[in-house]
Amino acid sequence: MFPSSSFWAVVSAPFKRSQLGLFQGKTKLYGNSVPNSKHKTRRSWLPNVHNKRLFSDALQQHLRIKLTTRALKTIKKHGGVDNYLLKTKPELLGWEGMRLRVMVREKQQASPVEEIAKVDS
Repeated sequence: MFPSSSFWAVVSAPFKRSQLGLFQGKTKLYGNSVPNSKHKTRRSWLPNVHNKRLFSDALQQHLRIKLTTRALKTIKKHGGVDNYLLKTKPELLGWEGMRLRVMVREKQQASPVEEIAKVDS
């Protein structure tokens, strides 16, 4: 019927660009540049984002994803993009991560049935 409340928390996130990739909760940061004259000027810092191709074992294909270096480090820690997508909290995944998570789950749930059919043949 209605999506879970955690989905709506993701939708209303202030840094919309992070919804289009795997940013692991990284957002735009704000602060001041302060030179020797002490005249403060406002500035911002963006996350360290890269375009990568990662292989998904469940989908048996490469995925082109925008991700931060922090997300890449966490993917390596979990042992692959599939495990990362399944184990990470929805708030940290964003729209694109949740879309990929659904694809991986559907493929994993369908694969045992396909393997049983291959064995029976």
